[in-house]
Amino acid sequence: MFTIKYRPKSLKDFVDQKEALAKFLEWYKNWKPGSKAALLYGKPGTGKTCLVEAFANDKNLELIQMNASDTRSKKQIEEVFGHASAVASFFKKGRIFLIDEVDGIAGREDAGGIQAIIEIIKKSKHPVVLTANDPYDPKLRVLREYCELIPFGDIPVWDIEKKLKEICEKEGIEYDKEVLNQLAKRSEGDLRAAINDLETIARGKKKITLKDLEVLGYRERERDMFEALKILFKTSSFTAARLSVANVDLEPENIMWWIEENIANEYEKPEEIARAYEALAKADLFRARIINRNYWKLMRYMNDLMTAGVSLAKDEMYRKFTKYQFPAKLRYLASSKEEREREKERLKKLSKLLNCSTKKIRTEFLPYFKVLEKDKNFQRFFESMTSE
Repeated sequence: MFTIKYRPKSLKDFVDQKEALAKFLEWYKNWKPGSKAALLYGKPGTGKTCLVEAFANDKNLELIQMNASDTRSKKQIEEVFGHASAVASFFKKGRIFLIDEVDGIAGREDAGGIQAIIEIIKKSKHPVVLTANDPYDPKLRVLREYCELIPFGDIPVWDIEKKLKEICEKEGIEYDKEVLNQLAKRSEGDLRAAINDLETIARGKKKITLKDLEVLGYRERERDMFEALKILFKTSSFTAARLSVANVDLEPENIMWWIEENIANEYEKPEEIARAYEALAKADLFRARIINRNYWKLMRYMNDLMTAGVSLAKDEMYRKFTKYQFPAKLRYLASSKEEREREKERLKKLSKLLNCSTKKIRTEFLPYFKVLEKDKNFQRFFESMTSE
């Protein structure tokens, strides 16, 4: 992949972030055992991880790295860093530790993980660097006290365009200047996204033109349901709330599950939460009427209630960082898909045997079958009926 092939090997290859780089170098220069860790924060694709990797290469440091979203528990973190934090490197001049996406370790289920990182920062004989998208998550409050915060801004369009031009020239790809400019603008300051888009349209080609951009579609906030939620919950505009999910490629029912899951994450006042759930409940009523009666004209009311109705339930906009969650309902449906498919097949077979609908079997007969299944004789009989 281009993002790996053209990853900066040295700080001289690093794109922009001059202020962040200067602060990082000053922090490293003054670091000593017991000092604060460096917490690099900013949007994805702005170079936080690349900076540390390039710096380690330049200084001939052994980089010990982990992603906090994957390695979350106290035991896992101590296994990676515990011994290494107390001893010197055998093969290089020194060590530097990097813990990526530290905001991914902030859940209640990972409470010991944060404390384990704090202990490593306090006791380590080597510098510790953390990265996060937003360090002001309330769950990171204690950790912030042990960190020096270094912000990473959006990478300017000119710098992104320059990097894309460099890649094209090295790959032998002819390009229209406007193509690279459009890729840079659409990336919204995310260099990694721009490089990925370039690779998408350039693979297997000797020349790229404006027409090739059509395969990408427009980024305009359609990439991510998380972005849609951010707009919906943070805006005070009826129109902006309505349009927040306009380009999201999900069924309305699934969008409702996303909103339902995150209302309590965003709103703090009980009356706001109650108003938001009431609006969502009314939207669900309209959804049911649309399905049961085929009244598709009601769709606009459902959309208004589940977006603007929920958005305007708050008294004022919350300026905090909110980590939105994937819906538990959708996660359960995904994990139980195979089991539900098997259940569906059994219901179809029983429907033929009993000459009634699967709905009637599920509601009237299946509960009794499930009780009787505890009896081994009936279980064999039931399996023989549904396996034929």
